[in-house]
Amino acid sequence: MLSYILKRILLMVPTLLGVLLLTFVVIQFVPGGPVEQLVSQLQGRSSGGEGAAPSSGAGDYRGRQGLSPKQIQEIKELYGFDKPAHERFVKMLWSFARFDLGQSFYQRKAVSDLVREKLPVSISLGLWTFFISYLVAVPLGVAKAVRAGSRFDLVTTLLVLVGYAIPGFVLGVALLVIFGGQLQWFPLRGLTSANWADLSLWGKVTDYLWHIALPITSMVLGSFAVTTMLTKNAFLEEIRKQYVLTARAKGLSDRQVLWKHVFRNALIPIITGFPAAFIGAFFTGSLLIETLFSLDGLGLLSYESVIRRDYPVVLGTLYLFTLIGLVTKLVSDLCYVWVDPRVKFD
Repeated sequence: MLSYILKRILLMVPTLLGVLLLTFVVIQFVPGGPVEQLVSQLQGRSSGGEGAAPSSGAGDYRGRQGLSPKQIQEIKELYGFDKPAHERFVKMLWSFARFDLGQSFYQRKAVSDLVREKLPVSISLGLWTFFISYLVAVPLGVAKAVRAGSRFDLVTTLLVLVGYAIPGFVLGVALLVIFGGQLQWFPLRGLTSANWADLSLWGKVTDYLWHIALPITSMVLGSFAVTTMLTKNAFLEEIRKQYVLTARAKGLSDRQVLWKHVFRNALIPIITGFPAAFIGAFFTGSLLIETLFSLDGLGLLSYESVIRRDYPVVLGTLYLFTLIGLVTKLVSDLCYVWVDPRVKFD
């Protein structure tokens, strides 16, 4: 086991390097970087990119006309583009090795501080979605397995698949229009009200739940299907095995067979994915849902950093989330041994 863990940890290093190197190389060929944007602004052009029309009127784009080479060099030094690409890449790796994610070009804040600022919104979305999905989907999957082929099974399968087929942002728009606009039962934006700090403890809780109801409903509905059907199929596979027939032949009731024998074996594929889903819930960022409900979370931060070419934020968050993903994947694999001692990695 120890040798397996060490091998997996060593394999994380080239995986991280490969992800960062590929992204870094792609960034070098993407037009409209921070240097080009600042040069364009200093020349009186709009910030809409290279395709925008010059503010001075007709005529073709004249490049860097009006800025001296010294000014352009100072702009490159400002963003660190005065050094060769390989030097910048090595410097970035050394900073990441010390868990220094860099500083945003535009917000003048450390990337780690930006992530901490956006985490409350993402944690709210992720944890509520995670717990509600598991607390509803697992019991529903067990009930469907026990009643396989019944009318209950067919009706719930239809409802679950219909919910899975509806995109979250489409459902969010419908909920906003009906319950936020026409009926005005729920707020249209934000995680809390403007006077949240002045409310009592109970008022803060109810206000928070009032704001989070529609976004969570939009995210949860589509996540039921996979967990529900996985639970159902896992239980059905165990129920049909020989040891279940033997247990019943010994006089055990269906309830005893289900909860004492089938339950542990059937939950193996669900429990092993639990750590990754739980840790991932802290860093869940849904761009469309956050934009729709005006929630400033990690999803919106990632999108804006790509659009604005805020490379330290792009690469810093990519490094952080990739590292967390690799670690949680290792923990998920180790859970196989914890749940089922028969599993041997060698």
